[in-house]
Amino acid sequence: MNTRTAVFPDSSQDKLITRRLLIYLGVTFAISWLWEFLVVWPAANGESTWIPSSLTSYAVAVVMFVPALSVLITRLVTKEGFKNCWIVPKDFKKTWWLWLAAWFGPAVLTLLGSLLYFLIFPGQYDSSLGYFQIIMMFSGYSLDTDALRNLIWIQITVAALLGPLINILTCFGEEWGWRGYLLPKMSLKLKTLPMLLVNGVIWGIWHAPMTALGHNYGTGYWGFPWTGILMMCGFCIVFSTLFSYVTLKTGSCIPAAFAHGGLNSIASAGIYFTTSGGNAFVGPAVTGIIGGLPALILAGFLAWRMMKQTEADDEIIISIEEKARFTENKPEQKEA
Repeated sequence: MNTRTAVFPDSSQDKLITRRLLIYLGVTFAISWLWEFLVVWPAANGESTWIPSSLTSYAVAVVMFVPALSVLITRLVTKEGFKNCWIVPKDFKKTWWLWLAAWFGPAVLTLLGSLLYFLIFPGQYDSSLGYFQIIMMFSGYSLDTDALRNLIWIQITVAALLGPLINILTCFGEEWGWRGYLLPKMSLKLKTLPMLLVNGVIWGIWHAPMTALGHNYGTGYWGFPWTGILMMCGFCIVFSTLFSYVTLKTGSCIPAAFAHGGLNSIASAGIYFTTSGGNAFVGPAVTGIIGGLPALILAGFLAWRMMKQTEADDEIIISIEEKARFTENKPEQKEA
């Protein structure tokens, strides 16, 4: 896998790539943030005259389609066309295991992160599911511990097995943009590590209005909302690296969309086993430092692998270029 193209772009191609990147990012951020500030925020605060607060989650879901919409707009405006859209996979027979890993990986990482959190903070574990019971009571349900335990395990099982499929549409809306368009363009301009970091930071900043609204990290913490936005950028760097790896390896953003869907369905499962919901910045949810540590370790390993592979590919390219240059400059042999 080469995260950078073997055919390095000349200055005119580089300018075109930059133009497409800027148009894509401009359109994505403009539409997303306008919708969030003008529609989502008023609805969430009960100030909207046409969207009740009970429908805020649907207004949020609309934003997830914006990156894909921006791909369509950018490709049409710049006359790029729709070849190599990073949707149809390459050599599925060799990469099928990555599709499987993308499907179940988020559930495994969530489980490991939760286990690590409860090992470090055993006092936070509540086998009676008291916190989950409080949540159910606020929802108008009253269940005993056994019924709650059966319910939570059914939910976790469904989330692990079907979450990637259930959430595929909205998550494809994001992944076709971030990993199916932005990532390949960035790979033509940046080396592997900067590419992964910048892709993750951009994704995290894109979430800023929702983070400031309390998404993932709440509102009552020190440094609100900037601390939460910073944490969200770190979280996005980690999972962007994982999603980028499967995208570049398979030649398709669909596995990343499955992984994203799985993550969204199960990321916070561990909090139901806590005494008070845990700590969003620590765990057991994968958005926390401890809860997300297994994902961070895996992302670091995969980033290292991608960097090593890129170095090897670059050496091959340089070797070929040097051999060609030597052949061109080699003096002709005179016949005896």
